[in-house]
Amino acid sequence: MKASATTRAFGELVDLPIVVGVDGSEPSLRAVQWAADEAALRGVSLRLVYASLWERYEGMSLAHDLGKPSEEVMTEDIVDTAEWRARHRQPGVKVTTDVLPEEAEYGLIRESRSALAMVLGCRGRSGVTEALLGSVSLTVAGHAHCPVIVLRGRHDNRVRSEAHGRIVLGVVGQPASSAALRFAVEETLLRGATLEAVRAWRRPLHEPRGHPLITGEPAHFEEALAAELVDEALATVPADLQVQRRTVEGFARDALLAASREADLLVVGARRRHGHFGLQLGRVAHAVLHHAACPVAVVPESG
Repeated sequence: MKASATTRAFGELVDLPIVVGVDGSEPSLRAVQWAADEAALRGVSLRLVYASLWERYEGMSLAHDLGKPSEEVMTEDIVDTAEWRARHRQPGVKVTTDVLPEEAEYGLIRESRSALAMVLGCRGRSGVTEALLGSVSLTVAGHAHCPVIVLRGRHDNRVRSEAHGRIVLGVVGQPASSAALRFAVEETLLRGATLEAVRAWRRPLHEPRGHPLITGEPAHFEEALAAELVDEALATVPADLQVQRRTVEGFARDALLAASREADLLVVGARRRHGHFGLQLGRVAHAVLHHAACPVAVVPESG
């Protein structure tokens, strides 16, 4: 399923690009390739932006990644290489580039106001890649105005992967109208995949295992409540969508991290709080951004 140049996102017709934050590192170039596939799938343009003060946050590892002395790492190298990757990957996608003469976190957050989604590579500081999320990626994921997709884990840089064919949605009591659900449904339909909705539940410590509430099917009141919340969240999904419902006993972060090992994309919501700057990422979002085995989409929720 391929969208037209003006694609339907979150139930509304939009004509916005997918934005990629590039810094010249290999993880950011893999993000360019992944985003080019996503842009082709949705029928939208791709915008590559380089915030020229990014190196303040990421140290000297960029020069090391490019195999050049730091004084030879030029803006043109970074932007041109990223553009070549995008055009080589998806020749039919319109690509634009821009250089932002400012700190990456502020520039990218501002870019998110006019983006369909933002894609970032995962690169920690001091050359630690695929281990801890870099400060810029974490800040942008927490404050952006559009969904932010961080390429976690070992992936093949392709949107339409045959490895799993599964989009995982973390259900955290969100209503059927939640932006995270709509984004997950849209990604599932575009890819022809299966949507797996996961909700964790925990057994109250004061209840013994022989308590009447934890006998029979479902085995526990909390499990039944979790199943009900999943059903409510999925009440409005299209009838032809392939859906799997899962309730897991334990911590939400553990359930989602386990599900990410067999997923092509993990979607979680981040709720905006009035009187605060941007999004407030909770422990679950922090955990999956740092440790998920697949790309993670953090979707801002309103209210």
